[in-house]
Amino acid sequence: MTISIQVAQRMQQIKPSPTLAVNAKAKALKASGADVLNFSVGEPDFDTPDHVCRAAKEAIDQGFTRYTAVPGIIELREAICQRLATDKGWHYEPDQIQVCSGGKQGLYNMAQALFGPGDEVIIPTPYWVSYPPIIELAGATPVFLPLSETNGFDIDAAALAQCVSKKTKGIIINSPSNPTGAIFSKAGLALIASYALERGWVVITDDIYDTIVYGDVALPHILTVEPSLKEQTIVLNGVSKSFAMTGWRIGYCAGAKHIIAAMNKIQSQSTSNPCSIAQKAALAAVAGPQDFPGMMKVSFAERLEVILAHLAEIPEISCVRPQGAFYVFPNLSAYYGRRFGEKLITDSVAMADYLLDEALIASVPGAAFGADAFVRFSFATSMAIIDAGMERLKTALAKLN
Repeated sequence: MTISIQVAQRMQQIKPSPTLAVNAKAKALKASGADVLNFSVGEPDFDTPDHVCRAAKEAIDQGFTRYTAVPGIIELREAICQRLATDKGWHYEPDQIQVCSGGKQGLYNMAQALFGPGDEVIIPTPYWVSYPPIIELAGATPVFLPLSETNGFDIDAAALAQCVSKKTKGIIINSPSNPTGAIFSKAGLALIASYALERGWVVITDDIYDTIVYGDVALPHILTVEPSLKEQTIVLNGVSKSFAMTGWRIGYCAGAKHIIAAMNKIQSQSTSNPCSIAQKAALAAVAGPQDFPGMMKVSFAERLEVILAHLAEIPEISCVRPQGAFYVFPNLSAYYGRRFGEKLITDSVAMADYLLDEALIASVPGAAFGADAFVRFSFATSMAIIDAGMERLKTALAKLN
């Protein structure tokens, strides 16, 4: 007799990360010999700085390979406090900081510590793919706040009001945004702040792209717009995007002491602590020279102009100009309903499949971000790949009829 073990009911609503799935498929095609140009991956294409790598090697040589404190080593938490004070003017103590195994685990810890059945959490849409499932895994309900390309994906007062209910417990904001590259305006953040103060919401602000901002305008932040929200706000950041350390898996959260303490309980029962060696590397990044993020930003800014110029040459599409991060999010819906041979392009998933199968361009369908009219392309890749890939995109779209 064969017994089939059933997985938990919650797994019926949770899907694997679509961005990682697309990247895996693209890598598999490339490994088979296909000339795939990968615009799906959300990570800098730079090597981790030398001084950061040296710190990791020294940690190994010194035998720093055992468990650490659950919220991270004190030296790293102190360095994060200093960095937040120097860069932002925000003052935190080490027991208000949690170091975690990447920003994604930080978000998971927050959701588990803060939300549960009956709670609603507002998520501006387009959203980063993992926000809804992380909220659902906590038993709470994501409520999607639609953003429009007509106002640059900023917060709209009427749309926000439609999302608010007595069950609303919090909101997640991501500025600069993945996938749009948009930045929320001071006015948009002020709308959120007024609701949060009046109704006691927790505000989760995902600042992982805050070092990649284009132009000379200072990045608006909800704690600058409304400093009195500090006790109700959890700041999420990390070294993945700013120091090209995606694989090192170090993120960090700053917030009220009792919230961080609750998150530490979750972490103690899941990972115990972040990787000891990666923490030493992150310490070198956070406390050391800060020129590396700026160097990357200059390069990304040059690539942005090139990819936007290419997109401007394609008829019937629109693309909001990114203000930060390293993604463009063009609206390709004018091409839905068209065919290539027997293949009908019905939506963003069909479009991304077509581009990968026929043009060998890896992208991420907008449906993964709650915005089916769009497709995301990362320009965290070489200028040569951008030029070649955008030419393939023009050709592929022109073949649809």
